[in-house]
Amino acid sequence: MLVLLPPSEGKASSGRGAPLKLESLSLPGLTEARSAVLAELVELCAGDEEKAREVLGLSEGLRGEIGKNAELLGAGARPAGEIYTGVLYDSLGLASLDAAAKRRAGRQLLVFSGLWGAVGVGDKIPSYRCSMGVKLPGLGALGAHWRGPMADVMPEAAGTGLVLDLRSSAYAAAWKPKGEVAGRTASVRVLHAPTRKVVSHFNKATKGRIVRSLLSAGIAPAGPAELVEALRDLGYVVEVEPPKGAGKAWTLDVLVDEIH
Repeated sequence: MLVLLPPSEGKASSGRGAPLKLESLSLPGLTEARSAVLAELVELCAGDEEKAREVLGLSEGLRGEIGKNAELLGAGARPAGEIYTGVLYDSLGLASLDAAAKRRAGRQLLVFSGLWGAVGVGDKIPSYRCSMGVKLPGLGALGAHWRGPMADVMPEAAGTGLVLDLRSSAYAAAWKPKGEVAGRTASVRVLHAPTRKVVSHFNKATKGRIVRSLLSAGIAPAGPAELVEALRDLGYVVEVEPPKGAGKAWTLDVLVDEIH
């Protein structure tokens, strides 16, 4: 099983670890594309601050993120699972998993990113600010920048089992499973049961809880149909209409009344 996660806007501080080593990150086929984004982002943020704030879409209150980006090459690096924070990651609770579940997380979770393309939760990165929706002056739109490199590395990374896609739309645009891989891919929508509407907090928190449940139970479904069974066994209310025809991804609706 491979789980694709969005990053979080909010991030923990870099800390005092050793600086980033691009060659140490998962998916080494992305190194050249990562280096290009990193170099332009650092140059942008070390120059005209107002231009950098406009390009990155930052409010006045987030102006400090520009200086942080300018220092990325020398900043301390920490495991990505510690850098990313927010509702989904709070509910996932990587730090409180048992040792076996943590090992599964290290093998099975990929976090998509405007700066890194995608990283494993154990990959050591500095804290940064650069969403997939950014359009850098030199490289252009990051979603488009990543499509080619991701298409090269992701089919192999997807392995032979389930691909559980929990990304938001901006990050899903960087890589879309195709063919045989798409047929064993499932995305999840979390709906407020009484209204059948997506509510952001419910959506993020429930996705984090789903991943935690699967990791803690040691469940690695072979495909979307097995995922539906596993989630129901774990107590989730799941509705699904299998896609018509081969080579198409599944969409699962998980219904929630409230988050405890």
